[in-house]
Amino acid sequence: MKLFPAINANTLEELARKIALVEPYVDLVHLDVADGTFTKNTLWHNAADLAKIETSLNFEVHLMISNPERRIGEWLLPSVKKIIFHVSASKDPDFAIERCKEYGKEIGISVSPDESLAKALAYKDKVDFFQILGVHPGLPGQKTFEETFDRIKEVRNFCPSCIIEVDGGMNKETIPKAIAAGADIIVAASAIFESGKDVGESIEELKEIK
Repeated sequence: MKLFPAINANTLEELARKIALVEPYVDLVHLDVADGTFTKNTLWHNAADLAKIETSLNFEVHLMISNPERRIGEWLLPSVKKIIFHVSASKDPDFAIERCKEYGKEIGISVSPDESLAKALAYKDKVDFFQILGVHPGLPGQKTFEETFDRIKEVRNFCPSCIIEVDGGMNKETIPKAIAAGADIIVAASAIFESGKDVGESIEELKEIK
């Protein structure tokens, strides 16, 4: 199981601070991007900011935005290794996928609790992985929907070789369930940054979960 810290920040300063906190413990960080078009809230969403941050970390960017194909080019940066988008938010998913592949990026499709798994899985031969969201996209600190684990199993049964990432409400209680259901990658935010413990200690504890 791989663990990626998730950063949902409102400002460049908060983004830089959280990146610095996790940098000693991981080599890739998951960045949540929301411009208020696909989600009810907004989060930091300025790709140009990444050039202002001094870090050796690579990034996975979760684009929670409408029409991601219009802005996908902004995120095709050297430090961005993976890009995730929602099929339901896109008018041309194939364009977004092909654009990422042109730049050698891994591409993933995210599926929210109220989005169709079937529509996402139709792209299984075109993308590198799937992300199952255990919460509604956008707001941090939500509790994982229990049906998330059945959705992970459904993807695993349909595609035994697919890489499955799970994001949303992941903590000591939910991570074992996600792994048992078939998850390969866990994305966690509150369990790292809001645990009341040192960030490094929280990361190492979550990495040990099986």
